[in-house]
Amino acid sequence: MFDSLQDRLGDAFKKFRGQSSLDENNIKEGLREVRLALLEADVNFKVVKDFVESIRERALGEDVTKGLDPGQQVVKIVHEGLIELLGGEQTGLDLKPSPLKVMMVGLQGSGKTTSSGKISLFLRKNENRKPYLVPADVYRPAAIEQLQTLGRQLDVPVYPSSPDMDPVEICRDALVKAEEAGCDLIMFDTAGRLHIDEPLMEELGNIKQSCRPDEILFVADAMTGQDAVTVAGTFDQRLDITGVVLTKMDGDARGGAALSIKSVTGKSVKFVGVGEKLSDLELFHPDRIASRILGMGDMLTLIEKAQTTIDEDEAKGLAEKMAKAQFDLEDFRSQMRKMKKLGSLEGLLKLIPGMGGIMKQLGDAQLPEDEMKRTEAIINSMTMKERRNPKLINASRKERIAKGSGNDVAAVNALLKNFKQMSKMMSKMMGGGKGKKGKFPKFPKGMPALGEGGMPDMGAGMPGMPGMPGMPGMPGMPGMEGMEDAGQRRTISKKTLKERKKKKLKKKLRKKKR
Repeated sequence: MFDSLQDRLGDAFKKFRGQSSLDENNIKEGLREVRLALLEADVNFKVVKDFVESIRERALGEDVTKGLDPGQQVVKIVHEGLIELLGGEQTGLDLKPSPLKVMMVGLQGSGKTTSSGKISLFLRKNENRKPYLVPADVYRPAAIEQLQTLGRQLDVPVYPSSPDMDPVEICRDALVKAEEAGCDLIMFDTAGRLHIDEPLMEELGNIKQSCRPDEILFVADAMTGQDAVTVAGTFDQRLDITGVVLTKMDGDARGGAALSIKSVTGKSVKFVGVGEKLSDLELFHPDRIASRILGMGDMLTLIEKAQTTIDEDEAKGLAEKMAKAQFDLEDFRSQMRKMKKLGSLEGLLKLIPGMGGIMKQLGDAQLPEDEMKRTEAIINSMTMKERRNPKLINASRKERIAKGSGNDVAAVNALLKNFKQMSKMMSKMMGGGKGKKGKFPKFPKGMPALGEGGMPDMGAGMPGMPGMPGMPGMPGMPGMEGMEDAGQRRTISKKTLKERKKKKLKKKLRKKKR
């Protein structure tokens, strides 16, 4: 979402490169670019004006920290300013009440129903809550059916609403049913409209008065930009919302809503939807979002994603398998599937500091998601015995696997070859057996770097390291092309040395016999 803003801010910070100090002239020129970048990102005009003015005052009144150049100092100040703009500290739900009553409000199509399911799953996994879903949108029958479907997917109870029922009565009766079911989290999915109207706001006000929700979350589509902020302000005036949920944060919107909503409404963003799956929900961390906007990555989010997907004991078991060269294609497929759960490769790499810029330089040479699909299709076409023991795969089996996966035999050969090389490499790096120390192996041939960026060519499929799931292909490294030849020369010289010793011993034995 923040890609274009990140690019524009990067250009703004270039204005400070080569400057020996910060003064009013270079600050004014640089902040002009910052102002334009924020306005292009659809940030509220008043918010931009106040933000740029606060950055200017801080930049003028602050000495350049030792070890930083003026450009880095401005990045530091802007980073701190963005954190404040986004809300300062992370603000979650008030989890003290039991049952916790959460009322979801917003315009039609903003994602209230899906967000209700996502928050239910999030709180069940992280806070051990027992959710109860309440479909209170009787004007759109599909909304009731959608929430019932989500309830089946999550295996949680859903109030049996119908289009002929009164929304206020539904919510009031649901409180009794939830208590009978032993649930301590009640999610009210209320109705929306294409635009704000008085009957809607009056209905929501009656539900609030009747059920007294602990949290009223306004759900906003981040793709709508400033419109979302304006609507949030109206809902806040009528209902006194407690927080905001931003959906579609994985889209290509400019991010203005996320940057403006706290300043305009005074209410914090509590959750962000980052995908279509029910698990694609994150707590909104202002410091992490600010780091992403400035291209600093977000390692904490990446680690949290990995911890929720990768089992520590399983990772240790894989490490032992790799060390003993027992890592097979079944293990590889399992790790590749876990990789998919973490999200797209492009999205994950952007969380690593510095990788966002490298990916932009590469353009079309970025890691292909299709390559992982093709690799998994090939492995799926194998029998369990073949996955456990790839040595069984002969010419006829390769033809069957190729046809079954919709590929040619060359693709199957490439996968098996690369997997074999990777298995050897990982075994050497991780010990290679009892009592042996790991050493960095020779790089297999056919792994050259691509272009000036040094991005490697990706093979047909290679396993990941324990704790880091599989990725398609194994990267080559620029400047390492001659390593294998050098390793072979060392191996040959050792053999030659042994042969010479043997010849010398034979000569000595002959002399003694004589």
